[in-house]
Amino acid sequence: MSLPILLIVIFSVFFPVTIRALGSASTYAVVSGTATVCGIVAGELTQSILCYQNRNGQSRTVPVLPNASFESLSGGYTFFCGLTSGGLSILCWDTAFNVSYSGFEPRRIYNSPRVGMTDLAVGDDQVCAREVSKGVARCWRGERGKSLFPSPGSDLEFSSITSGSGFSCGILANDSRVSCWGIVPVAGEIQKQFGNLTMSTLVAGVSHVCGLTAGSEFLVCKGKDEFDQLSAHPRYSGIAAGANFSCAIRGRSGQVVCWEGGHNRGSFEVGNESFETIVAGSNFVCGLVSSNLTVICWGPGWSNPGSNIPIGTIIPGPCVRSPCVACGTYPNSDNLCRGSGSICKPCQVDLPVALPLPPLTLPPVPRPVSPMNRLSQVFIVIGSVGAFAGICATLYCLCVGERFCRKSDGSVQLRETDSGVLDPADMPTQMSAPALVEGQSSISIRGKRTESWSKHTDIVEKFSLAELSAATRNFSLVCKIGSGSFGTVYRGLLTDGREVAIKRGRTGMVMKKYRDNENAFGSELAILSRLNHKHLVRLIGFCQEGNEWLLVYEYMSNGTLHGLLHNRETMGSSSGSDYIVDSWKMRIKIALDAARGIEYLHNYAVPPIIHRDIKSSNILLDADWTGRISDFGLSLTWPQSDKDYISGEAVGTVGYIDPEYYVMNTLTTKSDVYGFGVVLLQLLTGKRAVFKDEDGSGPQSLVEYAVPHILAGDLQSLLDRRIKPPATNEAGAVEAVARTAARCVSLEGRDRPDITEVVIDLERALPVLTSSV
Repeated sequence: MSLPILLIVIFSVFFPVTIRALGSASTYAVVSGTATVCGIVAGELTQSILCYQNRNGQSRTVPVLPNASFESLSGGYTFFCGLTSGGLSILCWDTAFNVSYSGFEPRRIYNSPRVGMTDLAVGDDQVCAREVSKGVARCWRGERGKSLFPSPGSDLEFSSITSGSGFSCGILANDSRVSCWGIVPVAGEIQKQFGNLTMSTLVAGVSHVCGLTAGSEFLVCKGKDEFDQLSAHPRYSGIAAGANFSCAIRGRSGQVVCWEGGHNRGSFEVGNESFETIVAGSNFVCGLVSSNLTVICWGPGWSNPGSNIPIGTIIPGPCVRSPCVACGTYPNSDNLCRGSGSICKPCQVDLPVALPLPPLTLPPVPRPVSPMNRLSQVFIVIGSVGAFAGICATLYCLCVGERFCRKSDGSVQLRETDSGVLDPADMPTQMSAPALVEGQSSISIRGKRTESWSKHTDIVEKFSLAELSAATRNFSLVCKIGSGSFGTVYRGLLTDGREVAIKRGRTGMVMKKYRDNENAFGSELAILSRLNHKHLVRLIGFCQEGNEWLLVYEYMSNGTLHGLLHNRETMGSSSGSDYIVDSWKMRIKIALDAARGIEYLHNYAVPPIIHRDIKSSNILLDADWTGRISDFGLSLTWPQSDKDYISGEAVGTVGYIDPEYYVMNTLTTKSDVYGFGVVLLQLLTGKRAVFKDEDGSGPQSLVEYAVPHILAGDLQSLLDRRIKPPATNEAGAVEAVARTAARCVSLEGRDRPDITEVVIDLERALPVLTSSV
């Protein structure tokens, strides 16, 4: 076991993480924009999530995939996120889209085998969390955001963090003062208002922040003046904050009081219930009832106040396997965690009953209706959720249509020519989406698809054949920009002015030679409809009428990396006929873009995805020269529990295909790394994956040609002569990239780096090249 992993294990066992900012991270979450409440269900072998949505006059219970263990949740405006047990992954679910039968489907935004996270804090549209070991806060863009949400930087270490609308704040570990950051001016205002106050707890609302001062434990709220959240209040615990109100739990009684502004206009108590914790959205509040650990909600944004939310018993804290030394174990902890650990009792001071607070115009919450015995609820939840999860798992594995499940008969036998190399004429090219055809060939050997695509069609636009025909002038040759095994790619202009790329599958008698047409269509639609990343080509929509199969993508105006490197046709008015990617800075930047796209597929997509056809013609360039991964017709997904390998008949492209996969039929993520290593070699040398020597002899493999030179330290003889040799301060960075490329194309997968290591290497090299330009 490596030292970093060992330290994390020791830290987790002897210093269990407790959730301090209960309004930010809790065991249940509020999604105010869609009137959704989600909680981590008690009494199960895994601490899975169940949601309840009360929207547009309709209510329903919604399961959440995957069926994994989570330790905390936090909600935004139209989505919520969960931190898996142990803190090594963060998954998010969008609650605004129509839900498939299987439930809310996740999008993974963070995954690491070593760096654990805590203090998950979802704002209106951003996700932040804190590294367990270093206290560094890291943030990611939300579901609806159009600009990146900043992180505060690695020089700041926090003891806790919280997120509001367009801003986040944290308590600094060294002096307990408040530091805020974000994309709205209120972040700076709040930090300035807190000044030199030292805080022990902090919870953000939409435009204000409340917390308990260190030592005196006074509740203080800071933020926009129109809500008068600038006054100090008597001592409370369990804080929650919304759009223009704040709530807190009285320490001794456990009752909730809510107020607007800071004037003492009398108190407002929420019935006579005692609460363990409270969580607020922008327009309603929810609390975990102490007597039965069920959730009730109230407020103008909740249509049925006071009733138990039908998601069963919710754990009051994360289930941990370490002993609860500090303040003891929570009552009935073994049953709540069902043998998967214990819930540590939070250490709270028995605070005195506070003075009255001003009233809030939220309706009072009656006593929960007929609370059931806790143990009975546990068994009911186990039965219902378990049965539903089983059905969902079965449906997930089955295909809806026979045509997408059958095994292809379109096997391709590789034929040798007189020169002893594979004949490209016998190998159908795998066409990249909105791009020019590469001119190199793909091997398609009895591939099969088992995932249905039809359940994903409500996420993307559906076009009629007439619309797409009009957009391409009846699929005129003038609009044709490429072709491949799946069909022909056209440049189109929709009636609303959007420029798109339209991939049309082959029809008629020709399809006898291309039986994988429907499988490729289904694979791309199923995969791309649920992915959203700046380094992946975005799928806009589809059309399926009769024998017509069409996919519609955003248009990439600068064509393929292959076309630019090898002086093929290029796309876009900015691209001249003799254009090449003419600087080391630009080439490595494009490589880093593509590597980040692959990293997203391997580490953050749920379930993970192996592309299986990484090559330069499947790396497209948009108007800003940002690299995007395209063409998911051969891609496969696999369950997280089976990450080591997938056995299957090999597919790929000559010159790029992983030899271990081709010979052994053993597929791993390292197969994509091999293909990307070949792309790196192309960027360095300017040569094709399979090329002829200058004297006309050959063909020759780029890997066999380049790697011996790199290992011998003879890089200068390899580099593309169309670019100026790297300057003195650039040479080290280019050599580092060459060494990374050589590792990527190692014969055995175990000797190759994973894609995250490749990203790190390129991130280190790029600033050196940038500074020299």
